Amino acid sequence: MATTTAQITISSSDLLTDALSLTTTATLFDTGTSTGITQAQGPARKTTASTGVVTLFNAAPHTTYGANKAHKVYIKNCSTTRSEYLTVTINAEEIGRLYAGDWMFIPWGAHDTDNDIKVTPSVSTSMTFEYMLFISA
Repeated sequence: MATTTAQITISSSDLLTDALSLTTTATLFDTGTSTGITQAQGPARKTTASTGVVTLFNAAPHTTYGANKAHKVYIKNCSTTRSEYLTVTINAEEIGRLYAGDWMFIPWGAHDTDNDIKVTPSVSTSMTFEYMLFISA
C-alpha cells in the first residue's frame, strides 16, 4: 500500500503578540477508504513564453479522474521575481494568485466538465511553475 503524507508548518515570532507555531499532517487516502493514494500525474514543470491561459488538468472527460473523489492538486510558482504571479482558476473562478515562491495544495473534484484547473502567468516573458495531481481511486 502506498503512503503519501502532506505536511505544512507555519511559524512566526512576530506576526502576533505571541509566537505562532502551527503544524499539521495528513495522509492521502483513496476516497472513503484507508488505502493510500496509488496514482499521480506529475510532478511536472512548465515554462511559459506568454500570458496565455494554461490548462493543467482538464475535467472535460470527468470519467478520466472520476467525480466525487478525494483528488489533491499541488502548484508552485518557481519565479524569483516578487512581482510575477500565476492566477489560478477553477471553472473560470479565480481562486487566487501565487506570487514568486508561493505554492498551494488543495482538494479538487472533477465532478463537472467545466471544472478545469488553469493558470495564467502575469508576464509575457518566460515564467516557470511546477504542478502535480494526486489521483484518488
